[in-house]
Amino acid sequence: MNKLKNNLLVKVILAIVFGIALGSFIPESIGRIFITFNKLFSELLNFLIPLIIVGLIVPSIGKLGQTAGKLLLATVLIAYGSTIFAGLLGYTSAVTIFPTLLESQTGQISLAENSNDLKPYFEIEFAPFFDVMPALIFSFLFGIGLSKLKNSTFGKFAENFEEIITYLIQSVIIPLLPLFIFGIFMNMTYSGQVMVILNVFLKIIGIIFVLHVALLSIQFIIAGTIAKKNPLKMIKLMLPAYFTALGTQSSAATIPVTLAQVKKIGVDEDIANFSVPLCATIHLSGSMIKIVMCCIALMMIQGMPVNFVQFLGFMMMLGVAMVAAPGVPGGAIMAAIGIIASMLGFSPENQALMIALYIAMDSFGTAGNVTGDGAISVILNRFFGKKTV
Repeated sequence: MNKLKNNLLVKVILAIVFGIALGSFIPESIGRIFITFNKLFSELLNFLIPLIIVGLIVPSIGKLGQTAGKLLLATVLIAYGSTIFAGLLGYTSAVTIFPTLLESQTGQISLAENSNDLKPYFEIEFAPFFDVMPALIFSFLFGIGLSKLKNSTFGKFAENFEEIITYLIQSVIIPLLPLFIFGIFMNMTYSGQVMVILNVFLKIIGIIFVLHVALLSIQFIIAGTIAKKNPLKMIKLMLPAYFTALGTQSSAATIPVTLAQVKKIGVDEDIANFSVPLCATIHLSGSMIKIVMCCIALMMIQGMPVNFVQFLGFMMMLGVAMVAAPGVPGGAIMAAIGIIASMLGFSPENQALMIALYIAMDSFGTAGNVTGDGAISVILNRFFGKKTV
């Protein structure tokens, strides 16, 4: 799985490079073949997104509810609160910094279909069984109900369906994504818009990395204040987990290292053994910052309005939708893309750029997620350490 994710990053980078290199002189007849593929893949993605949401979220919420106790409730609330706070930090930073940072690119491009784009040879439409919002509501309610049943037939069906969805993501969507992204960048080069996008990429990646560092500092200052521990010492002890996550790009694969470092901070073994694996699934502050800021950047350069109320609802839904994402390569952005499309009005081209941006920064987001898990464990230990759950 880790090799797949690492290879995916390389493939996406190569897809962008070749798309830009070939887009200037590729014959229209050849270019239209790739655009035809892109249209078909976009339809497939739209068809699968609601199913992906149901397949990933239902079993995750179902499993989550099988563990009773105040510690579970506290962990879920703190992790969700931290994820939403990260989104608010990302939103505030983006609307403060991006208008000046992206001023020269604002309104320069439109990723909606225009007359300069290559046209597909044909299109086939196949509508999804249901929309994204019904899928989210159904997943949340059905998952809660499922958590009350033990060894149920529906529970086994949900787990099997999750395996099917995971297989489709790993064996169909992920392998085809680089070709899809190649077509997007080739078309943008053909229509003369690619340099604006690359300029934006380089600017926002640096800002997002700095913001991840700032978020981790805030998380450990809060944890240190509550637990009366030195934040700098705790961050230093968590660095092995941070750098391991940079390499693995997987919260799940980093759990052994995260667990060992959390115990070195002074968290009780029982608390650490409970909180670290759970937070690896439900705490996604690093991912939230990336997605929110990338969305705002793409909206600003196209002259789309950015509304706080709209983004607050978007972040609250996103915090739930990404719950099962860390176990699946590209899962966070795949779970998010449906909400991005339905709540922010992103076109297939915008969705492809979001995927490319997310994958390019996947290491930083994962490292931020797992390192922040240490801060949550410290807070939980302050209130539940040496106690019976």
